[in-house]
Amino acid sequence: MNSVVIGSGFGGIAAALRLKAKNHNVTLIEKQKDLGGRARVFKRNGFTFDGGPTVITAPHLIHELFQLFNKDPQDYINLKPLDTWYRFVFEDGSKFDYSGNEEQMKAQIKEMNPEDVIGYDKLVNFTKKIFDKGFTELSAVPFNNPSFMVKQIPALLNLKSYKSVYALVSSYIKNEKLRRLLSMHPLLVGGNPFTTTSIYGLILYLEKKWGIHYSMGGTGQIIVGLEKLMKEENIEILKDAEVINIITADNNITGLKLNNGKEIKADNVICNADPPAVYSKLIKSKNTNPIFNWKIKRMEYSMGLFVYYFGTKKTYDAVEHHTIKFGDKYKEHLDDIFNQKRLNDDISYYLHRPTATDKSMAPDGHDCFYVLVPVPNNQSGINWSIEGDKLKNLVIDKMENSLLPNLRENIVEDFYLTPDYFEKELNTKYGSGFSIQPKFSQSAYFRFHNKSEIYNGLYFVGAGTHPGAGVPGVLSSAKVLDKIL
Repeated sequence: MNSVVIGSGFGGIAAALRLKAKNHNVTLIEKQKDLGGRARVFKRNGFTFDGGPTVITAPHLIHELFQLFNKDPQDYINLKPLDTWYRFVFEDGSKFDYSGNEEQMKAQIKEMNPEDVIGYDKLVNFTKKIFDKGFTELSAVPFNNPSFMVKQIPALLNLKSYKSVYALVSSYIKNEKLRRLLSMHPLLVGGNPFTTTSIYGLILYLEKKWGIHYSMGGTGQIIVGLEKLMKEENIEILKDAEVINIITADNNITGLKLNNGKEIKADNVICNADPPAVYSKLIKSKNTNPIFNWKIKRMEYSMGLFVYYFGTKKTYDAVEHHTIKFGDKYKEHLDDIFNQKRLNDDISYYLHRPTATDKSMAPDGHDCFYVLVPVPNNQSGINWSIEGDKLKNLVIDKMENSLLPNLRENIVEDFYLTPDYFEKELNTKYGSGFSIQPKFSQSAYFRFHNKSEIYNGLYFVGAGTHPGAGVPGVLSSAKVLDKIL
């Protein structure tokens, strides 16, 4: 069986390894000169910047890929659990250190609102129920059959899937600051907490179950370890090779064509690429399925991302590994991003300082950072060649005033990515950071299927298919593939 995987993000690599373990002949094709997709790495003058995910949860899903071949993961990667998972900082200067230490968590909650301690316990217990159903039972099973989806609806309704994550949290928690920090998890997978189905509340419990880890050397070192494993197992890897056409005969996939003119025959093509881009750009035959075409047209896409990478000539030792800084507004700001598609000066952001844990990411005496700001996707029509520098300067000003004093004069290396990068380099529709939004109407059966609804031999892994975005999600999508191919 000849299987070709397009795209070398976590989903593509996991798919390649799982198929190899089933004795497929596997070829992995990557458009860029390096592997990783969203998890690629940028090196600048002694600084190492992770391109994408930095929060590693459910580490067993990574370990499994090595264990498929009876290899010890510790020979390839080094995942270190973090004590403080996130430090939340509010506009009034107050802070909350979010961790797996329940005693410390409840002490902080009590300080903010004593009544919410009981509510917090109830919320955690409810998210465990969601986790048991949504992750343990359903994250690695295919949703290609509508009858299977119908069977799940009673249980999902019982878990209040009709509520948003914010509404679910608010039913247990009264303090607005606590509501924000306990409902922010959908933003990690591209969703608006006010519209994302409460099923994604399972992320809260998933973090508690396995903790949050950091890959020493950066997330890119996981990719390095997995690439080494793929080479050991004789998976063919083609870098700097772009697929320009997936070849079809009637409704069957027969192979693909590269930008250098080479054609590769395949029994199966597995796409870690964004499904809308695959269907609209890589397949030349016109799809005449009216239901599927309607489905594509109605899809709503995640927000875009503005990611500013910078290195400083001094260290900011008081700054945690992960910091989430809330602006003054929350719902209004998210409405601007997701619905109004406009920029807002009252920004919230996620600040990643890997050098808090790993000094190797920067030269001696220096610090390494990236700051991620949710922004509208490219349906907004924003001209990032103009607005990019404006937003960069706004972000620097905001950080200078709250977290990183005298920042501007200490920056020695910097660059940024906008939704244009995600659209042009990663081929995501509208430059969305996480493919389609995780609404109930776009979850499970209602996402792009892992097994194509249109073409035989075409499969999908990654953020746009079931179960969704985030490292655990895309790794789980490869486990779904394992069951159908």
